[in-house]
Amino acid sequence: MLYNIINYYNVHFSYYNDFTILFRIVGEILNRIRIHYSWIILCITFFSIIVAGIIRSSSGVFIEPFEEEFGWDRSVISLAFAVGLFLYGISGPFMAALIEVLGIKKTMMLSMATLLSGTLLTFIMQQQWQLIIIWGVIIGLGSGLFLTVLSPYIANRWFEKRRGLALGILTASTATGQLILLPILAIIIDKYSWRSAITLILILSLIMLVIIFLFMKNSPKDVGLLPYGREKETQVNIDEEKNNPILLAFNGLFDAVKVKEFWLLSGSFFICGLSTSGLIGTHFVSYCVSFGIPLVTAASLLSFMGVFDLVGTTLSGWLSDRFDNRWLLFWYYLLRGGSLVILPFALSEGSYTLLLIFAVFYGLDWIATVPPTIGIARQVFGIKKSGIVYGWIFASHQAGAAAAAFGGGLLYKLFNTYTWAFFLAGIFCLLASLFVIVIKKQPTRVIVEENSLNI
Repeated sequence: MLYNIINYYNVHFSYYNDFTILFRIVGEILNRIRIHYSWIILCITFFSIIVAGIIRSSSGVFIEPFEEEFGWDRSVISLAFAVGLFLYGISGPFMAALIEVLGIKKTMMLSMATLLSGTLLTFIMQQQWQLIIIWGVIIGLGSGLFLTVLSPYIANRWFEKRRGLALGILTASTATGQLILLPILAIIIDKYSWRSAITLILILSLIMLVIIFLFMKNSPKDVGLLPYGREKETQVNIDEEKNNPILLAFNGLFDAVKVKEFWLLSGSFFICGLSTSGLIGTHFVSYCVSFGIPLVTAASLLSFMGVFDLVGTTLSGWLSDRFDNRWLLFWYYLLRGGSLVILPFALSEGSYTLLLIFAVFYGLDWIATVPPTIGIARQVFGIKKSGIVYGWIFASHQAGAAAAAFGGGLLYKLFNTYTWAFFLAGIFCLLASLFVIVIKKQPTRVIVEENSLNI
């Protein structure tokens, strides 16, 4: 079947002789080693999230350059990044509904093209309001699909077995982007300029847009396959409101708000966003720089966390298939809270040993909360609604991230330090651990049946 797909491109793009030869070779290799196309989709999604993730997380290394070149106040720059964090979170459920109308391929192409436009417009911005529009609205909405509902959508639609593992790998891909690219961006900014760093991001976005166009598929049915691990087809329920993504998204919310678990997951995920992408992702580099740590070293510490997050989140996906997800979340939030309280002491004492300890413990559960959170949402709401419901849960995550991104900058302006912001985030994480542990064990699926193929 994979050979037939490659042959399609040979017929329709035969004038590219070099490419058709390459497609034939790749098709033959994939058929001979019997790779299920689900794993190809996983790879495409993985690298797409990496690109979107590095665009989103790169905000931390651009704060200082924007301050120096444009003379903008740090609280205003933080506001722009906060708007982006909030919008990409709130767009999640609508992106999930849009997938049902346009299909995953078109939605991914539209989102990647939006990110590409945002990076291009960064070169010509001159005013503070332009920063808010570009990095707040355009890049915020462009990253919404990749960093919210895409991972559970791919895991649920393309995998019957190894679903938790697939979800863990995809969730970890945002950290992988930081691991590989964030120090590189910091070095480019340090030696050249922030415009050169934006150029690198622009090139990566363009490459991924082409790859999505050529190889992405909407569902296993498009390539004549069943999801990985499924032995027979299951009847798909057709939603009568399929053609109205806004109504579909809000109906998912109306169903979810009636369930206690939705509020507990949303509350804990609000704190998750507050203590990760909102605070660490936006202000960690600047916090380190304020203690005299060089920009490249600070960015390298952040990427070092990415190493352990890649391991921790992938392992978390594997664990979520085997253990009580409530207790996984309890320990994740508890460890994160403790590590955030340690960080101010590590920086004030100038101890690289403590900083490395922080990086290890914090990195291991940076995004490790996602697989068990999705697992609980899937148990409660079923596969059909879990994508849209998780989109709303993730919206609360990004509301927390936006609060921390703006609040961190505001606290810095008031106290000339980030210490209070990190102490408060640690205390909130302890509160989140209590939220998740009161969720009922193995809750009954209250809205839909588990055997539907739709999200």
